[in-house]
Amino acid sequence: MTEVSERLSFFAALYKVDENPGAGMWWLYFTIFILSAVVFQLGFAKRLPLLKTAIIYFFLALGCTFLTFFGVFLPVGEGLIVAALILTIYKIRLHRSKKDRRQGHKRSA
Repeated sequence: MTEVSERLSFFAALYKVDENPGAGMWWLYFTIFILSAVVFQLGFAKRLPLLKTAIIYFFLALGCTFLTFFGVFLPVGEGLIVAALILTIYKIRLHRSKKDRRQGHKRSA
């Protein structure tokens, strides 16, 4: 029979969810929430009024509750890290591309 601790995802094992479920699940929740917020900011966020932003983060926090339960055995946090890295690389390349385009227009003018 497989031991539960062998099936845990990286973050669930890191926070020892099997030994200390109360604190471990809260740490896992906050990790998933922060990573989700980073991915949201990098990939999808637009300038919105404060109330609309608060509503978005409220529903993000609510969704992260479900993701936390999945994240015990599935690599939810790890997938969010990969998504954040890909979006960071995309943003850096986009910024460089725009910068090069602006410099190209200045030279030709």
